[in-house]
Amino acid sequence: MTRTKIDIAIPSLTGRRAVVTGASDGIGLRIATRLARAGAEVVLPVRNPAKGESASASIRAAAPGAHIALQELDLSSLASITAFGEAMRRDGRPVHLLINNAGVMSPPSRQTTADGFELQLGTNHLGHFALVAHLLPLLQAGAARVTSQVSIAAARGGIDWDDLQSERSYDDMRAYRQSKIALGLFALELDRRSAAAGWGITSNLSHPGVAPTSLLSARPELGRTADTSAVRAIRWASARGLLVGTPETASLPALLAATSTDAGGRRLYGPRGLGHLGGAPAEQPLYRTLRSEEDAARMWSLSEELTAVAYAGT
Repeated sequence: MTRTKIDIAIPSLTGRRAVVTGASDGIGLRIATRLARAGAEVVLPVRNPAKGESASASIRAAAPGAHIALQELDLSSLASITAFGEAMRRDGRPVHLLINNAGVMSPPSRQTTADGFELQLGTNHLGHFALVAHLLPLLQAGAARVTSQVSIAAARGGIDWDDLQSERSYDDMRAYRQSKIALGLFALELDRRSAAAGWGITSNLSHPGVAPTSLLSARPELGRTADTSAVRAIRWASARGLLVGTPETASLPALLAATSTDAGGRRLYGPRGLGHLGGAPAEQPLYRTLRSEEDAARMWSLSEELTAVAYAGT
């Protein structure tokens, strides 16, 4: 089956600085490449320097003359996030776009971060919560757009406030879903607080639908020694243009949310195809799991407590 070409126009980003987490491969690499091709200086915060160098070379091959800056960052370590934030603030230049794209998915058994958080909650949500706090002065200086990548999985379930860290009972998908709901609640609350405090930051959400990436592939460091049956099925369907997307199309909702002049705060963007699994990007109704302002404020306060990171002026 021949797949219809799906793409969006991205405005010129010359003179603008973008930070993209999780850009060493997969969807994040596609996002960073498109931003660089549009003229942005792209900061790649990476955990693995070798993968970062490879990603940088790939971007420069696709966007000759691209301005790429590699920085070390491990979102599962608050110390690493602090060091990255300090380095960025010493540099002092405004950040105009931040795409919180990095994530881990479904370790078969419960694992923890360097700070003792359940790995998915700690990396997918708390790491990004702390990152935005450390970059806040630069985001304010750049009147930034912050786009946080959630998941179609976040449309179901909810937050188990009595077992946020999955200490009593661990289910890999429940923990993943909860981490993405937490990230979404934070991103929406960030926009509310920015509007109330006059920070000048716009915060919104995207989700990539379903596409073949490394999230469900063999990841020995996560205890997954072989590709999951799910990722094998996704690859099969993607190659045939059936329902799901590709890494290229899956990058488009975040790019739309981050760069379109029509994209606003507290909105969700994702594929508009059947089941929102693939297709062209568009605004979508906010998931039921993300609509409670009370839950968002509660998640913000709890995240400040867990990370010991405070947002100035809140």
